Amino acid sequence: MLGRKKLVSAVVLGALWSLPAVAAVDTVLSASDRAEIVRTLAAKINANYIDPARGEQVGGAIIRKHAEGGYAAAASATAFSAALKKDLREISGDMHFSAGRYEGFTEPGATEEPPSRAMIDERRNAAARRGYDIEKIERLAGNVGYIELRRFAGVEFVGAAYTAAMSLLAGTDALILDLRRNGGGDPAGVAYLMSHFLSAGKAHRLIDIYDRPTDTTRQIWTVPMFTQRYDKPVYVLISARTGSAAEDCAYDFQVLERGTLVGETTIGASNPISWYSLGHDIAVSIPTARMTNFVTNTNWEHVGVKPDVAVPAAQALQAAHVAILRKLVSSAKEGDERAELQRLLVMVEKG
Repeated sequence: MLGRKKLVSAVVLGALWSLPAVAAVDTVLSASDRAEIVRTLAAKINANYIDPARGEQVGGAIIRKHAEGGYAAAASATAFSAALKKDLREISGDMHFSAGRYEGFTEPGATEEPPSRAMIDERRNAAARRGYDIEKIERLAGNVGYIELRRFAGVEFVGAAYTAAMSLLAGTDALILDLRRNGGGDPAGVAYLMSHFLSAGKAHRLIDIYDRPTDTTRQIWTVPMFTQRYDKPVYVLISARTGSAAEDCAYDFQVLERGTLVGETTIGASNPISWYSLGHDIAVSIPTARMTNFVTNTNWEHVGVKPDVAVPAAQALQAAHVAILRKLVSSAKEGDERAELQRLLVMVEKG
């Protein structure tokens, strides 16, 4: 299990890497068990939730529901954790709240040793088996690059793959980055990817992450590297499923005026999390930190990231491709190249 500082860094906007597997045999809970879990949950929220006043309201609402018998039918750890997850999200409006049943889960301690070499190698191999969460790389009609990215992992695991992907598409005339099915991950991975689209030799401060339990703030910067840079137009596809670090990425493209967002307003989940044990094989994720964009001095919590071009998510790729081809046609010289682009534009418009 990662130490607390390492934990915030690694899972600030995504799932906890080292949660144990769900227990094969469910845990049966008594009325006193549920009462104990509710008291522990309220205490954890009050001590750690990024918004203390709101945290008291959320914990109080859970306690009242339990006192009124609202959880009496949740006789197992699985059922109870599912009910808590639903209520935590509905009461708070914070989509980073979660709860689940995990056998043998223990909270990460501040004094724990850093990950071993074997653990790091295992995670690196896991990232490789997932294709570094790069679902697809393609060259679309009209010399338009396309990357579908499903998750942002740690730079040490995926950084080289991001650079390799950008190298493959370096010669395209525009790029579409598809985040419609990306639920989040590591903000440092976002910053590394963004480094390929911003000015060379300069580090850009993207976000600050304030962590309430440790009362510390972490700054996230791009890397002033001199590897592959991409200075052509970029279109970013987003949807109502785009969350967390993926929202951070889309937001960065938008506020830095480096890309055009196409699709639907995103989930609206910006608060980083930490996981805590409630006992009885139940773990809960509590948003313990706040992200603040360096440019806007705010974030997308509750409101989501709004697209520049609003279309249903299923139509976002076509809409972006059409917009790119129209611009390429308008800038192309008369002749075979322009005629071919016009032909491709008609085809893409027809789907």
